[in-house]
Amino acid sequence: MQKNKFQNISIALLVILHTVGVIGLLSEYKELFLKLTSINLLISFIIVLLNQKEKNKHFILFCCIVFDLGFIIELIGVKTGFIFGNYNYGETLGFKLFDIPLIIGINWLLLIYCTGVMIEKVSENSITKSTIGALLLVFLDLLIEPVAIKYDFWAWENGIIPLQNYVAWFLISFIFLIIFNKLNFGKNNFVAKIFLAVQLIFFIVLNCV
Repeated sequence: MQKNKFQNISIALLVILHTVGVIGLLSEYKELFLKLTSINLLISFIIVLLNQKEKNKHFILFCCIVFDLGFIIELIGVKTGFIFGNYNYGETLGFKLFDIPLIIGINWLLLIYCTGVMIEKVSENSITKSTIGALLLVFLDLLIEPVAIKYDFWAWENGIIPLQNYVAWFLISFIFLIIFNKLNFGKNNFVAKIFLAVQLIFFIVLNCV
């Protein structure tokens, strides 16, 4: 009973956070809500993490790999343009280290983890699951990009999103999901699935208004 209650509270908080976020970004207080973007993301991460039952060494290893490599990949991407294309981060995502928002490592970890949980039962085959998950994340990025540009999350050279970006998203997501699938830890987190669904709705709404 206590478990279900905590899960329901977690889901309610995620829905409220994102609903308030949408309303705020569409209001006259947009600038204030933009400053809260990284805090919203961090709170969402904590909520999802608290609902992960088994936090063994494999789970900790997964988190460290995706957070660290996610940040390093973004650093190389911004400095060279080789991975995603030529882009740079704005001020919306908060504190930066080497011109990369520190929260971006959390974002990679949150999206990979929640996607991995979402597609866990799709197939027994790790390659199949990782391919489906990577395609789902590319679809999410298609929704994120217009919103990110509009609200100064990041900006592309000449305002053009290169195809290279989506190819990189697929390949990186695929590799991270292979790691997720191979490491042995509990992957039944209903709140993680809800977070991913809420994120999809969040960006669909912001694309439509």
